[in-house]
Amino acid sequence: MADQSPLDLFKQALTGASRAIARDAEVEVAWSADVPGAAGNRFRVPLPGRDLPADQVTEARGFADSFALRLRHHDAALHARSAPPEPIARACFDAIEQVRYEALGANRFGGIKANLDAATELRTAGDKIVRAQNSSEVPLQTALALLVREALTGEAVPAKARGGIELVRDFLEEKVGGDFAALAETIGDQEAFQKLALDMLRELDLTRPTDAPDESDSDSPDDDDAPSDDDKGDDENQGEGDPQSAEMAGDMTEGEGESEQSSDAETDSDMSEGEPGDDGDASNAPVRPNRPQAEIPASVDYKAFTTRFDEEVAAPDLCDAEELDRLRAYLDSQLTGLQGVVTRLANRLQRRLMAQQNRSWDFDMEEGVLDAARLARVIISPGTALSYKVERDVEFKDTIVTLLIDNSGSMRGRPISIAAISADILARTLERCGVKTEILGFTTRAWKGGQSREAWLADGKPQNPGRLNDLRHIIYKQADEPWRRARRNLGLMMREGLLKENIDGEALIWAHSRLLYRPEERRILMVISDGAPVDDSTLSVNSAGYLEAHLRSVIEWIEKASPVQLVAIGIGHDVTRYYRRAVTIMDVEQLGGTIMEQLAELFEDEKGVKGRR
Repeated sequence: MADQSPLDLFKQALTGASRAIARDAEVEVAWSADVPGAAGNRFRVPLPGRDLPADQVTEARGFADSFALRLRHHDAALHARSAPPEPIARACFDAIEQVRYEALGANRFGGIKANLDAATELRTAGDKIVRAQNSSEVPLQTALALLVREALTGEAVPAKARGGIELVRDFLEEKVGGDFAALAETIGDQEAFQKLALDMLRELDLTRPTDAPDESDSDSPDDDDAPSDDDKGDDENQGEGDPQSAEMAGDMTEGEGESEQSSDAETDSDMSEGEPGDDGDASNAPVRPNRPQAEIPASVDYKAFTTRFDEEVAAPDLCDAEELDRLRAYLDSQLTGLQGVVTRLANRLQRRLMAQQNRSWDFDMEEGVLDAARLARVIISPGTALSYKVERDVEFKDTIVTLLIDNSGSMRGRPISIAAISADILARTLERCGVKTEILGFTTRAWKGGQSREAWLADGKPQNPGRLNDLRHIIYKQADEPWRRARRNLGLMMREGLLKENIDGEALIWAHSRLLYRPEERRILMVISDGAPVDDSTLSVNSAGYLEAHLRSVIEWIEKASPVQLVAIGIGHDVTRYYRRAVTIMDVEQLGGTIMEQLAELFEDEKGVKGRR
């Protein structure tokens, strides 16, 4: 015991308390600088400082208590059976259930209540509700959870979220305020509680009854597998029962309604357009001269209020060498289990690439290099002419790959960790294959504006100012830089406070322009993101969809007019509605394998690719 630090002793105490609350002697607690989480009876809680500051200790205890209460009071199978299929409704359903089992502990033990309050404060501080300026920006699941918590425990809404809650409190209490009291009466019965929660979600037009009879069965018996008109009507009218309900859910369902239209248009485009460079051998195309970064069609309605405060910065310039080493070590420690899987995938990609670079020969030629393997024929039959072979030109093009990684706040935690390690292993693999790799990141210098917004305010708030934040474009690895020199730079993505807003359109232009300056014949740009562009400062003073419209224009321009091959990987969000060549993954553990497979497809022989299309 004398050799143990105060942090070790606190961990032992926390583990013991968690086991007692959960009534599970197998519970294990581990420290994490990542997003807190639990997998079964293994908890990851925030790592407090060495001197155990009181507020950080309370936060760690709060998360541990929450996970332990979940083990004790939550039936996962029952929850899965009752959960609604609609994404927004499911998010609300999950959040309300968490409030239920946390309230069971908070109402019985004062210490647990204080700990859970600290954990709630920490979660809320990083939620979009603290930055909401109008009701449509308030995440519905957060608002409902905080109001239900208020009803079940009597605890007030955290101070940082009060402004956002007040934007929607009257509406929600008018629609479902009576249900809060009913939920409090059934807090100890999960099944009864969840039935009331589902009724509440139906009143908000977020879901519909699953046991309603299908009236179309008797009218169209031959179309059992087709969706009925009633079903279609329900889908189309979901959320239309009240205009404010639809407005509040708008930011979470953005793009779902247009996905079918865009998919048809994109399919037609795929069949008619083909990939850039399909009309002929790209190696015969003239090399593009250096061109301005903002070379996009003049018809695109987009501008920046000012670019004075934007920065393009190398990763080492954002923190000192000692911190970079520490962040890199932390990244490696977090992903030791995943690294082996991704490395095996990288080896598979390397074999496929090297197979395309193997030397090939034409045999039985009249001149060239003497074919020693066929000399035996001359010995057996002296009248046989000597056989020669000629080496074919290697068709594998000189290639560069740019990885453009979204460094926005919503990527915080495991997504950004896996993106960093996947980029690291990919750069190492491609370097062994003679393929140059550049790794870039994009974010902003500040939340909700920064110096650009201050300049706009000082200028009298002119209408439609355009982009209103300070860009930060980060170079983690340059194309000509050896992997060993850039390896530690990727640890910067783990730095607290780096990840802020994301303005995807200008980041694409930046990465694309860097590729155009390169001499390689094949240029590949791979974007790793988790959704649409978001910058509160810009979106609050411009037309709706301002950043998204610009992103679509830039993508269309690159895909149709550029020699750069563009591919995107979406994490948890559908990016196929933006990019023609894209894939969406729902589990970040798939990222490494998806990157490898997408690149392997791009590296396939061009004739084979055309044939598959």
